[in-house]
Amino acid sequence: MTRRPVLVTGASSGIGAATARVLVARGFRVWAGVRDDAAAERARGLGESCTPVVLDVTDAAQIAAAAERIAAGGGLYGLVNNAGIATSAPLEAIPIDALRAQFEINVFGALAVTQAMLPLLRRTLGRIVMMSSVQGRLAAPFVGPYAASKHALEALSDALRAELLPSGVDVSIVEPGAVKTPIWERGAQQGLQIAGSLGPEMHARYEADIAMMERVSRAFEARAIPPERVAEAVVHALTARRPRTRYVVGFDAKVRLAIGALVPDRLRDRLLRRALARIGRP
Repeated sequence: MTRRPVLVTGASSGIGAATARVLVARGFRVWAGVRDDAAAERARGLGESCTPVVLDVTDAAQIAAAAERIAAGGGLYGLVNNAGIATSAPLEAIPIDALRAQFEINVFGALAVTQAMLPLLRRTLGRIVMMSSVQGRLAAPFVGPYAASKHALEALSDALRAELLPSGVDVSIVEPGAVKTPIWERGAQQGLQIAGSLGPEMHARYEADIAMMERVSRAFEARAIPPERVAEAVVHALTARRPRTRYVVGFDAKVRLAIGALVPDRLRDRLLRRALARIGRP
C-alpha cells in the first residue's frame, strides 16, 4: 500500500484530519480535501506525502478540478467520503432549506465526488469508504436531519457496492458512535440558532428539548472516542484483502445497535427518551 494515493474529503478537522494523519503515517499518499488556506497549511504540515486540494463537495467545478488534478498526479486508489455536517433540530420546526443543506453535503456531495473519481478508481481496482454513523442505522430524536442524511448515505453505499461488484471497486461503510470532533458543537450551535428563530408556540413546545439535547451533545463529547479510532477502521477498509462492508466503531455504537435489534421500536423510543433526559439533566 506504500504511496498509494487516497483522497479524503472534509480533511480540515475531526475524523477527516485524523484520517489524513494516519494514512500519511502508514505510507499512503494523501490528497486532503480542504476548504480554506488555514486547513491547507495544516495538511502541508503532514509532510510531502500529503497534498491539499480545494474541494467543496457541493461545488461541481471544484470537484471536476480536483479530479483532473488527481488524474494528472498519478491517479487514485482510495476515496474516503468524509465531508459532512450535523444539523440538530426538531423535524417539525427545521427550515426545509436547512434540511436541504444537510443532504447537499452529506449525501449529494458524497455521490458527486464518487461519480467524478470512479473512472480513476476503476483503473486501480480501488476502494471507496463512506463515513456514515450509528445514526444511519438507528436514529435518535432531535438529530433527525443528520440521521436521515446518513440513512440515505447507507442506502447509496449498499446499492453502489452491488453495482460496482463487476468492476472490482469495493465500498465500505464506517459507522462511528460518539467521536471527539467539532461537528457536534457546531450542530448544537445551529440547533440553538434554529430554536431562536421559532415562533412563540413552537419555541414553547421545543425549548426544553433543544436545551436538553445541547447538554446531551456536550456529555457525549466528553466521553467520545478519539477520531484516530475511526481512522484505523478506514485504514482497514483500504488495506484488507477482504474489507468489511460495515465497520461499527465505538462501544456506544455497538450497544445501541444491539439494543435496536432486540427491543421493539415503541419500547426503544421510550427508553431512548428516558436515557436522553437522564444524560441531559441540568
